[in-house]
Amino acid sequence: MIEGIDLSGYMVVDAPRAIAFYRDVLGLEPARIYPDDRGAEYDLSDGTTFGLWGGGGKVMPFQSSNGILFGVDDLDGTIASIEARGVQVLMRNETPHCNMAMIHDTEGNCVFLHKRKSPTG
Repeated sequence: MIEGIDLSGYMVVDAPRAIAFYRDVLGLEPARIYPDDRGAEYDLSDGTTFGLWGGGGKVMPFQSSNGILFGVDDLDGTIASIEARGVQVLMRNETPHCNMAMIHDTEGNCVFLHKRKSPTG
């Protein structure tokens, strides 16, 4: 029986480059960095874990993946910070339940910055 998501992540071609992007652009500090450029894992404040896996197919073969939505408390401020670092926001979208913006990481993965709306709007 599935109880929840233990970890969500991306396969990467260049793990050091991807780790630097998530650290320097999104402010995520790795909780664990694996040897031989195999990647890193990030423990987030809500108890979830995000991972990056590389290693040139030594652990598992590279495959492209869907996106991940990172919750942020200030979407506009986060977007301004990312744009100041030279990262292009590719898309912004508003739904009845949230606002989001899409960027690409160094590996071409879609990364969504996501802000839920309050239940009253």
